[in-house]
Amino acid sequence: MRVLIADDERPARLFLRALLADFENVEIVGEAENGTEAIEMIERLRPDLALLDLQMPEATGLEVVKLLRRRFMPLVAFVTAYDEFAIQAFELNAVDYLLKPVERVRLQQTLRRAHDRLENDDFHEAEIANLRAALAAYEESTRQPFLERIPLKQRDEILLLPVSEVASIVANGELLNITTSDNRIFYINHRLKDLETRLDQTKFVRLSRGIVINLAMIKKVNPMPGGLYQVTLINNQQLSSSRLQSRLFREQFLKL
Repeated sequence: MRVLIADDERPARLFLRALLADFENVEIVGEAENGTEAIEMIERLRPDLALLDLQMPEATGLEVVKLLRRRFMPLVAFVTAYDEFAIQAFELNAVDYLLKPVERVRLQQTLRRAHDRLENDDFHEAEIANLRAALAAYEESTRQPFLERIPLKQRDEILLLPVSEVASIVANGELLNITTSDNRIFYINHRLKDLETRLDQTKFVRLSRGIVINLAMIKKVNPMPGGLYQVTLINNQQLSSSRLQSRLFREQFLKL
């Protein structure tokens, strides 16, 4: 069985590698340090099983599943610290998972299940359906109410900026630069990932690891070399997409 490990923490990868070395007929074909690497390596190396850390930079384990092309989808087992919402979604949809620290007996069960599924000719479509259902269930269970206004501290007062006026949010070190449709710029100390989860994802889209834009503010999109895009907003702000997010942007918004 050809296995790929994806975890942003090197000790965790080494621990899994050491555990897997005890099992016969298991070949570790690659190790990814983040979600972007995981997608690239899965599509290039075609492992039978991917052990995906649930929380990784650039793309989480769940986002890796969302962004992978169907024909490249391997069997997947998520590796996670205890997360009641994730575990409930995985168990409800028959998706395998391993709790950190991973135990040898539990890993052996995962490998046995993977082997049994690989012997089933219909495993691929069933696996994809289960993963998609688990993803939807997890997102639904963890969804918070969407923000309508962003509180911004301005000297001795707090401005409530309507989300509809936001053109872009760009991470700049520990700060977020929020630019409005009329080119006002505000700064807040907040994590982009946390703010993004409070925005309506039918209206806001991630262009790269550090950029989120308002779809309603797009004036034009220019294709760039390498499958990337340059997006010009109505305030004439120009922002570039990353390779990973270009794929998602193209599939979701640039095709009929």
